[in-house]
Amino acid sequence: MSGMSKNLGHWQWEEAASGAVAGFTTVASLHPLDVVRTRFQVNDGRVTHIPLYKNTVNALFTIGRTEGLKGLYAGFHPAVLGSTVSWAEAGGLVCLCTNPIWLVKTRLQLQTPLHQTRPYSGFYDALRTILREEGVSALYKGMGPGLLLVSYYYYVSHGAIQFTVYEELRKLLLGFKGKEGKTNIPDDKLLNSIDYGMLGASSKVSAMLLTYPYQVIRARIQQRPGNDGIPKYMSSWHVVKDTVRFEGFPGFYKGITSNLLKNVPAASITFVVYENVLNIFKRARRKD
Repeated sequence: MSGMSKNLGHWQWEEAASGAVAGFTTVASLHPLDVVRTRFQVNDGRVTHIPLYKNTVNALFTIGRTEGLKGLYAGFHPAVLGSTVSWAEAGGLVCLCTNPIWLVKTRLQLQTPLHQTRPYSGFYDALRTILREEGVSALYKGMGPGLLLVSYYYYVSHGAIQFTVYEELRKLLLGFKGKEGKTNIPDDKLLNSIDYGMLGASSKVSAMLLTYPYQVIRARIQQRPGNDGIPKYMSSWHVVKDTVRFEGFPGFYKGITSNLLKNVPAASITFVVYENVLNIFKRARRKD
């Protein structure tokens, strides 16, 4: 029994470590697309502090030209922190812990030269300013959509679809390669990084499309109040009503192109890194 508990502990630690490495690699390589996506998400045609971009490529070049690398990697530190925590654990408790991190990330990403309010100088300055000017409750704006994303992600759509599809495709691919006379090869050696990348990308798209409106709602409600201190949106329902009124259904999919460009390769990178790091741990355990 103690041996089983020890192995279970090793397995959980290995999965958490693999997930953390995968999360950091993904965020570091694709963060500029996350910045572009966030700016498209909040652009309802009535904002004055976000430049109007023609498309994803134009947005990347414009941000790079006017704001430099700092603009393309705005909110990078909270993104790394939030992704690492989210990969290591899951569920409502993580949503409670990471919502302030995602809120700060969103606000840092939305800072442009057109802002009239004093910009946050970084993650900790943003936290201090939000607590001083808006109170603790402001750190939990978007918590409702966040909890829906968590429940969707792990139980209803995103995770149930993504990880089920990933595992089923993985089994099919293992079976196909096994029929080619490779049955004596362990699973961790039967599939390669290209296989993991294709599996990760193909399992991502449908799940992402289902949950995207919640991301738009959360991004819009997490915006910084104007100079008068009044938030643009008072609640998630306020976001829904105004989006339907002024933009219609397409408004809930603002920034979907940059989101696809970010998340499809992100899923590939994540699963490639995750599976390979996990395989390293497995092989090390076999030697023990």
